[in-house]
Amino acid sequence: MVRWAEGISRESIVLVEGVIQRPPPDQEDVHSTTIHQYEIKIAKLHVVSAPSTTLPYQVEDVSRPKEYYEREDAQFVRVGERTRLDHRVLDLRSPASHAIFRIHAGVCELFRSYLTERHFIEIHSSKLQGSSTESGAAVFKVDYFRRPAYLAQSPQLAKQMCIAADMDRVFEIGPVFRAENSNTHRHLTEFTGLDLEMAIDSHYHEVVDLLDDLFKAIFEGLQSKFRDEIETVKQFYPSDDVVILDKTPRLKFSEGIRMLRDSGWTEDDGSELSETDDLSTRAEQRLGQLVKEKYGADFYIIDKFPLEVRPFYTMPDPEDNRWSNSYDFFLRGEEILSGGQRIHVAPLLEERMREDGVDPETMKEYVDGFRWGCPPHGGGGVGLERIVMLFLKLGNIRWASLFPRDPRSFIVRGQDPTEAALVAANSLILHGPESTTFQPGKKSGDIPPLENLIAKYGDATNTSWTDPAWTVWRDKATGAAVGYIPENGFAVTFGNPLCPADQIPRVVKAYLAHLHEENLKPIWGCIDRTTEQYLAEDLGWGAVIAVAEERINPTEVDPAENDKTVRRKIHRAEREGVKIIEVGPEMDPQVKKQLEERCQEWAKNRKGTQIHLTGVRPFDDMAHRKYYYATDKDGKPCAMVVLAQLAPKHGFQIKWALEFPGAPLGAIEYILTYVIKKLGDAGVKSATFGAGAIERMHPAENVRGFRVKALEKAYNGLSTTFHLTNKGDFRSKFGSWQDPMYICYPKGGLGVKGIDAIMSMLQKEK
Repeated sequence: MVRWAEGISRESIVLVEGVIQRPPPDQEDVHSTTIHQYEIKIAKLHVVSAPSTTLPYQVEDVSRPKEYYEREDAQFVRVGERTRLDHRVLDLRSPASHAIFRIHAGVCELFRSYLTERHFIEIHSSKLQGSSTESGAAVFKVDYFRRPAYLAQSPQLAKQMCIAADMDRVFEIGPVFRAENSNTHRHLTEFTGLDLEMAIDSHYHEVVDLLDDLFKAIFEGLQSKFRDEIETVKQFYPSDDVVILDKTPRLKFSEGIRMLRDSGWTEDDGSELSETDDLSTRAEQRLGQLVKEKYGADFYIIDKFPLEVRPFYTMPDPEDNRWSNSYDFFLRGEEILSGGQRIHVAPLLEERMREDGVDPETMKEYVDGFRWGCPPHGGGGVGLERIVMLFLKLGNIRWASLFPRDPRSFIVRGQDPTEAALVAANSLILHGPESTTFQPGKKSGDIPPLENLIAKYGDATNTSWTDPAWTVWRDKATGAAVGYIPENGFAVTFGNPLCPADQIPRVVKAYLAHLHEENLKPIWGCIDRTTEQYLAEDLGWGAVIAVAEERINPTEVDPAENDKTVRRKIHRAEREGVKIIEVGPEMDPQVKKQLEERCQEWAKNRKGTQIHLTGVRPFDDMAHRKYYYATDKDGKPCAMVVLAQLAPKHGFQIKWALEFPGAPLGAIEYILTYVIKKLGDAGVKSATFGAGAIERMHPAENVRGFRVKALEKAYNGLSTTFHLTNKGDFRSKFGSWQDPMYICYPKGGLGVKGIDAIMSMLQKEK
């Protein structure tokens, strides 16, 4: 039986019959199971079900506590995040996943029991609606018997209609859908909402008080009822227990802004925080640190948000209508609930709807409830997955979602439009000359120009190679190209080889032979899965994910609709008289001179250490560029966007988006939105802002043990020091999503010297 049992495949389901007993006194406890003090003396063993295919990874490789990987001699396989999520059922078999979803269920149980005891009625509202719930929020549109309908962004309208129906107190636990950029650590396109609404007797702080007590009951209940599960999760995601004070700190929004200003905090562009704009994610996190330092609390409340940044149904502050009777609750520096008092008076509600661009008659069923009389009321909405993520400090909301949905879900390979269709759409914007490589042994004519190869095969990173700072190696047999910068004995190479996919192995081998002759060690970054597979699987190189191409589909995004801050800034720019002008490669010399002078002013105005692959050279390779610039009311250029032509499947790169010194507020948002709309109207399905840093580095292949910890520590330090993710925060407002890219290196190639070489190259003046 023993030999037969040894051949049973891992992850098989078995039926065991035997006697439970303690191990003999001279034998150690059993450490390979969850129960250590007992063993089974087996009499019968049957295989109920066995895997019928090779597993993508072993469950034990996602079931080891984090401390195992931190040992200097650790040689364990570390499964990458994307691999785990792509094979979620297998990942859910780990002890941490089981514990997370017991806590997940516990939050719902505690939420429901607390509210039921206080006479709330649980409701179940429809998720199909005839209009969007909140103006400006992105919605999923569906075909409802040849009529438009939308997946509900929240049960907000239904909750309020129930209050108008004299239900007094209601709550719901159900799905919420948001068709917005969700490629962050804390957003999903579908999540579970915990929502409540209640009538108010005299002041909206009655709702705030109840929500405060509700959260405390949930956190205390989790700490007492799910202690074992919390400790299990901590082995994989180390954290301290959440600190909850008896009296929760409450700040006005203006007080929070003052705390940030007093700490020296500024916007990404160096400007002072505005009291009328919403807080960015980074500002929220910094404020969380300041609150923790001052009050010693992880859980706190911010009250009195600017009215401009809240939905149309939010009640204005009766004493100062710049502000509103609204609030957010925060945990570990990130928002977990947004809520407020709602407008219950029909004329005021209709006025606010019109100001927000919503015709009340398109939401007649909702508005009628207020026309017929409705009590004062307020409430809030909580994201279940976000609470679990922040309470357990998981770092990524996807670990708190059973089967996470984000913009990368449901991608079906092989169903992209044909290259001919892509070329046709892209050509409506720009179609510069292209060239192909040769087949080995069939060379005809001269080596094709680099710029033409970029237009045929290139992605955003390849456009940097036209900068004189780059050395471009050419393969004599095919004409393919690879760009690199020699730095401290390394060849810091960024971007895929410019050639068809079937030529990559040949071209890479020839390029590495060239580097060997030059006595340079290779490090290769910003490459896609095809190039990474050859380097990691065929050559055995290590691979990590630390950067991503920040792409958009212009046919599916509308920044002015999806982001309230962008929309508000566009309106501001329009009021300031900003105009947008479009030009092609044939540019008036006087206009070009003006733009060059403004670019020089922009470059002189930059502050801090610059991290970049190329200098600001907008007028290189004009045959493959499209130009848009904005002027202020006096006709002076105030912003510019330059598109670079890429391979048909990649479309265009927003190569430069520059807001010149003294530009009216909102000029850059206005011109970027204009350009994205132009691309979408032409049917262009792919564009990119270029490569950007991701929040956390992830090991991909052939990276194990202490090496992972060292690389993560180095990356996190660099990301914090140089604010590497700042650009991504801005780009996300325009609907960008992150397409992971790889950094690959041969054995021993990414130590301290290798990292120094990369950073030195990126900071070098170009």
